Amino acid sequence: MASTNAPISVAEVAEQAGNYTYNVHIPLANWLRTASTMQKEAQVYEAEGNDAQTYLLLYRHADLVLQKLQVHPDKNKPENRSALNAATATVSRDLKKLEDIAPRIKKRHDEYQERQGKQLEALKLLQGNDASNLSQELDGLSIRARGSKRRSFDSRPTIDARAQENQLLAARLAQREFKRRDTARRSVRKHGVSEEEEQERRGGGRWDSWQDELAQSGDGDDLSKQLQEVGRLQQNSHRTSYSSVGSQSASPYHYPLVPYKTAQERWSDSQSRDTAPARPPKEQIYRTSGTPIAPPPLPPKPSIQDTRYEHSRPPPVPGKISEGTPSLLVRPPSQRPLTPSNELDEFTFQPSAFLENGDPLRPVFLPSQLRNQFLAVASSNTRLNLETCGMLCGILKSNALFITRLIVPEQTSTSDTCETLNEEELFDYCDKEELMVLGWIHTHPTQTCFMSSRDLHTHVGYQVMMPESIAIVCAPSKVPSWGCFRLTDPPGKQAILNCSRPGIFHPHDVDDIYTDARKPGHVVELANAPLEIVDMRPKKNY
Repeated sequence: MASTNAPISVAEVAEQAGNYTYNVHIPLANWLRTASTMQKEAQVYEAEGNDAQTYLLLYRHADLVLQKLQVHPDKNKPENRSALNAATATVSRDLKKLEDIAPRIKKRHDEYQERQGKQLEALKLLQGNDASNLSQELDGLSIRARGSKRRSFDSRPTIDARAQENQLLAARLAQREFKRRDTARRSVRKHGVSEEEEQERRGGGRWDSWQDELAQSGDGDDLSKQLQEVGRLQQNSHRTSYSSVGSQSASPYHYPLVPYKTAQERWSDSQSRDTAPARPPKEQIYRTSGTPIAPPPLPPKPSIQDTRYEHSRPPPVPGKISEGTPSLLVRPPSQRPLTPSNELDEFTFQPSAFLENGDPLRPVFLPSQLRNQFLAVASSNTRLNLETCGMLCGILKSNALFITRLIVPEQTSTSDTCETLNEEELFDYCDKEELMVLGWIHTHPTQTCFMSSRDLHTHVGYQVMMPESIAIVCAPSKVPSWGCFRLTDPPGKQAILNCSRPGIFHPHDVDDIYTDARKPGHVVELANAPLEIVDMRPKKNY
């Protein structure tokens, strides 16, 4: 379960960050939601200590907001102006974080390069000039892999999401995170914090003062400085002229971190808890006259020491090692066996599938009960031959996406279409609950299970926002009764983005425009996964 990805350089991370699809024909409101999703993902990776992914997302966010969205045709629409300014205001804080993270990425990459060089030199002494053929054996890492498109991952162990034993871990991880969020939400309500104040705390004040900040610095000057800063980062990503690693972010909000302890520290804590308390000092017993009575003599120690229980005691904690003493050989974290106390925090899910262009897809865990529960909610519409749609929302944890909530928005339906209404309410709810939109689900009451041209044009907006986004189609009267799909990339996503044919339903000339996301794919059905259903429709509509 060792990590299979080598630490990459800052320049390589920046290159990956700039490798994303942008299309000017997608509404600016959709791109702003994409930027918000990047921020949420970056916060999770930052809390988990994954510097490379944090840097990639923050850099991509800055490039999207400053380089692309500032010249979008919808920029001057009144409904977009404030949100775009707010997104722009967050970039300055992100740039400071990028400066803080870059030295850590560089240090890990340099250390890996140095270690790899020493290992190759040692192998050359043993194997001669054929050592290059053994590079795959070194730490399970390939030097050639550094030039691939695959994302960098944390140094923690990587596990396969499809393995049955790992799915049990995934269910436990989802249940724990679900309970943690629910407990935090109830605690906030218990202490009388209003929803408005809670949103302000979650936002860390980032979006509240953007007007004042822009008024003080000037819109054009501030944007110009940020553009220059992004360009400087891109040109100098290989250099070492960064701020110190220990400097703090300029943001007033610090994402809460789960306290981490090493295995040695956890063992020391358990040892201190299990050790019996020290005996209290002996008290002298006095007679009424005040003369102390001498305690009885202790019995002599047996000549043969009783060693029956010594084998059950753990070894003593080793003392601190001085600078001149050689350090003990300790297994690196990526090679330590998982135990019940650390298994939920010391692994990362590896990509379970790849796009057609080679980019990795993070696993998406789909609750096995979701489809049946959605069909129960949609049953009244299905009997009337009306489509029903829902949003698949969830969380990011350990480099995997967990669908934890099914939201049925206000909508209007026909036998062949379904249109969501009042989308602002939906996205405000997701922001308040710290949820990401991971895809959508809808019914075909009388049609077969397939992606219509209307479905394809709807889904491309989701998949541009997040490559792992999925579309589930339920056809309860047909066989197969359901399917889980994504656009191919390429050629499907590009064909839909460039399609300008009129009409709701029209043919496309591209073959293999979409594919199954499960077999094979990145979607894994997960039993015992937590799932909450939120129905936003007015009662009169169902």
